[in-house]
Amino acid sequence: MTATENDRDILARTLWGEARGESLPGQIAVAWTVRNRVFDGKTKSWWGEGYASVCLKPWQFSCWNKNDRNYPYLSGAKPIPAAQYAQALKAADQVMAGTAPDPTGGATHYYATTMPKPPTWAKDAKQTLRLGQHVFFRVFGKSC
Repeated sequence: MTATENDRDILARTLWGEARGESLPGQIAVAWTVRNRVFDGKTKSWWGEGYASVCLKPWQFSCWNKNDRNYPYLSGAKPIPAAQYAQALKAADQVMAGTAPDPTGGATHYYATTMPKPPTWAKDAKQTLRLGQHVFFRVFGKSC
C-alpha cells in the first residue's frame, strides 16, 4: 500500500487531536495503533483502507467527531499550533516509514487514562503497554 500526502496529514492531525500532550514516543505509540489497523492482514478491512480511511472511520478516533472540541482544528477551521503539528508529523513519518519500532506489541486500541472509567471493550482485551496518558490493547473477537 502506498501512502499519500493526505494520509500523512490526516494521521498527523489525528495524533495531534488524540495525543498532542504526549511525548514523541507517546505519539508514535498512538500512530502504531493506526498502522496496526491499516495493516491488519485482511484484504477488505473493517477499519478501512489506508491511513486516512482508518483515522476517519466514524466513532473510532473521537477527535474527528464533529462534536469534539478538537474537530475545528482538525477540519482546518482553526489553525493547529505549528510546533505541535511538526511533532505529530515527525511521529507520523517515522511510523508510516517503519523506522520507529512498534512499542505497543500490535495494539489496535487504546484509551486515555483521563477517561472517567475504562471503555467496556477493554474488559476482554489484552493490555500491551501503558505510556503517558494512554493504555494500549490488542482486542480479540469483534471490532469495537
